[in-house]
Amino acid sequence: MFLSAEWRDLVILNYAVDPALLAGHVPPGTILDSFKGTTYISLVGFRFIKTRLLGFLQVPFHADFLEINLRFYVRRRIGGEDRRGVVFISEIVPRRAIAATARLIYGENYSCLPMKHRVMRSGVSKTAEYQWKLGGNWCTLRAEGTGTPAHAETASLEQYITEHYWGYSKQPGKHALEYHVAHVPWRVWPVPHAEFVGDCSSLYGPEVNAVLRRAPDCAFIADGSSVIVHRGERIQ
Repeated sequence: MFLSAEWRDLVILNYAVDPALLAGHVPPGTILDSFKGTTYISLVGFRFIKTRLLGFLQVPFHADFLEINLRFYVRRRIGGEDRRGVVFISEIVPRRAIAATARLIYGENYSCLPMKHRVMRSGVSKTAEYQWKLGGNWCTLRAEGTGTPAHAETASLEQYITEHYWGYSKQPGKHALEYHVAHVPWRVWPVPHAEFVGDCSSLYGPEVNAVLRRAPDCAFIADGSSVIVHRGERIQ
């Protein structure tokens, strides 16, 4: 184990994309994953809380923070196991030390930017909003959920998105890092309204930014859980 924490109040916006958009980001040893023939990217905002290194070490002022990430999905076949994983195009946190540690240990593309959030409950409704400041302007990721949260239906897009339990990142040379992320299945809220507002061209590039400016093809709020992130191993 390298890190334990809780991921809570996840807002997840999902967009169908042309696989060619992601071809340059796929780590060696993996292939693009898809759901019923469609390739997705996800813009995700959540609270990272009760963070501990090596299962016991809590760094002062760095246990609770926000994260925004843009990710897509891959698979790696090893023996008889089909490992379904996540690749991060970009990750944003509000503290420089966290960004520097993640870049050093996992080779992930972390940025440090000002961030803020709101999570509100009213009856059977839940609204979660995450914001980050880029180039002097605030970008906003928001979803409004309603009803009773429940585990994702079997073979649903929500289950596909939330149940990838491996992470992969490109490394120098023709190598990649593979690490296991363990958590229980999450409950999700139906979301009648979700949106991204802002311009992230300087962070994600104009093609990806154009995708995010349209309405998401699927969105939901997940309650989250405790997670364990294991140390990575080099593949390829």
